[in-house]
Amino acid sequence: MPTTAHTLTDVAASDSSLRRFLHGLPGVDAVGLEARAASLGTRSIKTTAKAYAIDLAISMVDLTTLEGADTPGKVRALGAKAVRPDPTDRTAPATAAVCVYPDMVTTAKEAVAGSGVKVASVATAFPAGRAALLVKLADVREAVAAGADEIDMVIDRGAFLAGHFLKVYEEITAVKEACGTARLKVIFETGELSTYDNIRRASWLGMLAGADFIKTSTGKVAVNATPANTLLMLEAVRDFRAQTGTQVGVKPAGGIRTSKDAVKFLVLVNETAGPDWLDNHWFRFGASSLLNDLLMQRQKLATGRYSGPDYVTVD
Repeated sequence: MPTTAHTLTDVAASDSSLRRFLHGLPGVDAVGLEARAASLGTRSIKTTAKAYAIDLAISMVDLTTLEGADTPGKVRALGAKAVRPDPTDRTAPATAAVCVYPDMVTTAKEAVAGSGVKVASVATAFPAGRAALLVKLADVREAVAAGADEIDMVIDRGAFLAGHFLKVYEEITAVKEACGTARLKVIFETGELSTYDNIRRASWLGMLAGADFIKTSTGKVAVNATPANTLLMLEAVRDFRAQTGTQVGVKPAGGIRTSKDAVKFLVLVNETAGPDWLDNHWFRFGASSLLNDLLMQRQKLATGRYSGPDYVTVD
């Protein structure tokens, strides 16, 4: 692995140099990776720490609706929930963001106005990413013009798996430029990348191209965020900062539904990347149903009993 920032400035000079760099990354010990992820997942979190972790997790949620049946009313309701997740308890933190399609950005911005909750928009022909670059860039510019604070793009997995790394790199850099001041999250769709080695390569490729966040998944395929693939990406951002001084965020998305799951991921963050990432500027959960369980667990800690099913809204 390269050890200087100077080395990294030259790796994207050509397709061959980029391929040489990415294939020169250390191979992933799959058994060791999964064993470490499983081991960290068994850590016991006591009451006080658990209460802190639940509030931290709530503040890291990108509350998401990405369905063809999304309506302005649904997005407004989601925005209201993001701003005040528990209407009966003003001490409950707001979520980090709401995540919607580009045509719903304006509605989402109005719903969260003045709150500090960000609006994220998926783009680049989400979720498949099968479109010409000009179409993808138009998608990004539409979302940014509507007021999106963050853009969640998908890489061209076909190009990546075919070894066309420079094409993927150049697409990410073009999208980054189109984002302007909006932060860019680069989605790899780890469930389609087949191997842990590919996930490590994609992580470094995204960071080299200027990603502000690297993100596991769209939530639209069978395998989404797992402790193991998230651990691998956390190792990548840790090592990238050590070499370049640049900190990049991580967003696991899809399949994280319970408070227990969320706390396990926070342990992974703390033990792998370190406490600098325990902030919603650097770590997010892409989720829709997770927030409800976090709120019910929060209520349980406060009152000693579980709330009824009508305690939280059904998203």
